[in-house]
Amino acid sequence: MKCKLLYSFPWFGMDIGGTLVKLTYFEPIDISAEEEEEEVESLKSIRKYLVSNVAYGSTGIRDVHLELKNLSLFGRKGNLHFIRFPTHDLPTFIQMGRDKNFSTLHTVLCATGGGAYKFEEEFRTIVNLQLHKLDELDCLVNGLLHIDSLSFNGQAECYYFENASDPEKCQKMPFNLDDPYPLLVVNIGSGVSILAVYSKDHYKRVTGTSLGGGTFLGLCCLLTGCETFDEALEMASKGDSTNADKLVRDIYGGDYERFGLPGWAVASSFGNMICREKRESVSREDLARATLVTITNNIGSIAKMCALNEKINRVVFVGNFLRVNTLSMKLLAYALDYWSRGQLKALFLEHEVRVSATGAHHLLPLWASTADRDRDPEGEGNTDT
Repeated sequence: MKCKLLYSFPWFGMDIGGTLVKLTYFEPIDISAEEEEEEVESLKSIRKYLVSNVAYGSTGIRDVHLELKNLSLFGRKGNLHFIRFPTHDLPTFIQMGRDKNFSTLHTVLCATGGGAYKFEEEFRTIVNLQLHKLDELDCLVNGLLHIDSLSFNGQAECYYFENASDPEKCQKMPFNLDDPYPLLVVNIGSGVSILAVYSKDHYKRVTGTSLGGGTFLGLCCLLTGCETFDEALEMASKGDSTNADKLVRDIYGGDYERFGLPGWAVASSFGNMICREKRESVSREDLARATLVTITNNIGSIAKMCALNEKINRVVFVGNFLRVNTLSMKLLAYALDYWSRGQLKALFLEHEVRVSATGAHHLLPLWASTADRDRDPEGEGNTDT
């Protein structure tokens, strides 16, 4: 008698955040002729729709460059796809699930994030799906450890920036996380949560801050009139934050040597904006850059203090705020190295924004094995002769 667990396709992991929904989809590529013949039309339709498109509607995106190919997952071989769309468009996704008869394939969908609670009723009443809610921080830790073990299509998943302060010499360098503990994890989404991870099953939330990616985008919308995160980042890349910020040298005429504060350090974020002349000359791009620097510096400062308090020297930054945001990553890398005098290293992941969704996907067999055991305590439905 050979036991095996049977998981019905499709396999999804879902992280419903305050700003963005992150979805992982496992596309099997080892389907047998028998399975293909028995495959129902609704399943074929879903797979074709998801893998044949890189955009869904006006806001849904499949990040093709992040796809993990020829991945072995739960005993099957396939490709892992990463899809994202704004949380305010979740009702459209729910409607699509109903139109494509998703409930004929599944009755339960594994999900994490605050939206798994907020939108639970809509999934149940509109799509006839129950959300199996997984703890957000459990998914974050499990996803981080799991995704690093996969490698990014032959490349290292984890990396750091060498010479972050020098644009000409700065370069990404692979970092080995085979022995990850202890580790400080800084998850930058709409807000920020900071976790100290001591082992696979032992971690704690140290602190957090409400000043995160949502703050950056919200302030940029108010100050510059932009509409999207990508637009705000594009503006920031062209701006000069020193036109808005007051620096140490603006106050001391140079360095504040007694306490080791260099003249280029920010003394007061947006401090120059108290002057009408400065306000009249500052550009939207400068304001976007100053907002980015303000939020990033605050996160870096809190992360540094947490790392020192917990006696941890490796800090992994993840979350939607860092998606295509090399400016903040390099700023975090330089700030941690400079202010800790080389004692702290800032680490990043290729799949920085998909960690929790991947964690939900990775925890699927743990939930399914429990669910199957609860439904079939004798194991009769899970035996293959």
